[in-house]
Amino acid sequence: MTEGGQLDVLIHGGRVVDPSRDLDLIGDVWIRDGVISEVGPMAAVPTGRRGLTVVDASGQIVCPGLVDVHCHLRDPGQEEKETIATGTRAAVRGGFTTLCSMANTVPPVDNRAIVEYVLRTAREQGVARVYPLATVTRGMAGRELTEMADLAEAGAIGFSDDGKPVVDAGVMRHALEYSKLIGRPIAVHEEDPSLSAGGAMNEGPVATRLGLGGWPGVAEEVLIARDLLLCEVTGGRLHLQHVTTARGVEMIRHARERGVRFTAETTPHHLTLTDEWVAGWRPDGRVASPYDTSTKVNPPLRTEADRRALIDAIRDGVLDLIGTDHAPHAEVDKLCEYGAAAFGISGLETALATLFDLVRSGDLSLNLLVQRLTLDPARAFGLPGGTLSPGQNADVCVFDPEASWTVEPDRLASRGKNTPLAGLTLRGMVTATLVGGRLAFLHERRREMVSREEVSA
Repeated sequence: MTEGGQLDVLIHGGRVVDPSRDLDLIGDVWIRDGVISEVGPMAAVPTGRRGLTVVDASGQIVCPGLVDVHCHLRDPGQEEKETIATGTRAAVRGGFTTLCSMANTVPPVDNRAIVEYVLRTAREQGVARVYPLATVTRGMAGRELTEMADLAEAGAIGFSDDGKPVVDAGVMRHALEYSKLIGRPIAVHEEDPSLSAGGAMNEGPVATRLGLGGWPGVAEEVLIARDLLLCEVTGGRLHLQHVTTARGVEMIRHARERGVRFTAETTPHHLTLTDEWVAGWRPDGRVASPYDTSTKVNPPLRTEADRRALIDAIRDGVLDLIGTDHAPHAEVDKLCEYGAAAFGISGLETALATLFDLVRSGDLSLNLLVQRLTLDPARAFGLPGGTLSPGQNADVCVFDPEASWTVEPDRLASRGKNTPLAGLTLRGMVTATLVGGRLAFLHERRREMVSREEVSA
């Protein structure tokens, strides 16, 4: 990512929310040379100050740039689905300034050269910060650990075979033991293939009604249980990805009560959608066709009871953070029968708007939602960002909670147009995103927000 931007930037008159400092006020954010200079109560905008860029955030929320520790950028090898350039453009349109890219590329990120490729390409072509994960096992085959120390030295922020589980318990134990030595998390995709085989959606009445193969929650839960025990035994750095079931939440709760230290996430779509979407249910009353392959995701959309349990877990801190699991696909991957379609939802650009409905409903407070999307993921993976503290990188999201927009897949910046939200009108819109003090995104409907002072003081 190329750094740069104005000498001085003033984000003026917004509701500044920064959970890292327990801050919630109507005020100003001053940026100088790419870092936060000052945050305080709203004051008059200075005039005659050469080189000052003013972002008018009146009536909007100003918060740290969002941090996503679970994102598929598909580069290298699957550029028809996404590239680092298009994925980071999608990110800033959604308010995300930091991405952790998953390692299941083609070839997978299992050697130093590919880690270096991702970092170099992100510097040259990206508009958001990108931190690559490397694979846990060579070739994601689940048998032999990668050279984790070498990969960490090259810049890998963590390790994951996401898309595939590490089925061998011995391999997983060794990975967790090694994670202590290198100080990097092992992020795990929890799925027992012998239980999920043939499943296209959540096992239950909806799958039966639609005649689709069921994917039971227990396929996820048995590996959650195993890895929590291994984490307890080894003291390793475990991160549970995309938790989706109420029973999984309870196992995580009990492990925390025993004092086991780990982190865990769920996704925007598992917090807001259910398996009824596969049957065509939509919240706006619009009649939608069943078998919409954009609802096919791994792990699958679960029941309303599971969704409610996930919301409670995010609110209570049983789950630490929200990761998008942005999984873009080419059109051909989804234009087929449901059982044959690829798993995944393209979610970077819609995440914040959909999650904000949980604030309106009273399920989550605004401060807590911002914390789960900024400070908590940054802490979990040891990343900079997630704060508006003076001296820190000026990564900022400006969000209008009242602005409405319709999801039109062809207008998404991501190459992945695979969203089940197509045609829905969402309330809440990212209007501007700054990365290192540079205006990385300004919504086309809000050009008037930004003014630049050119006269000399």
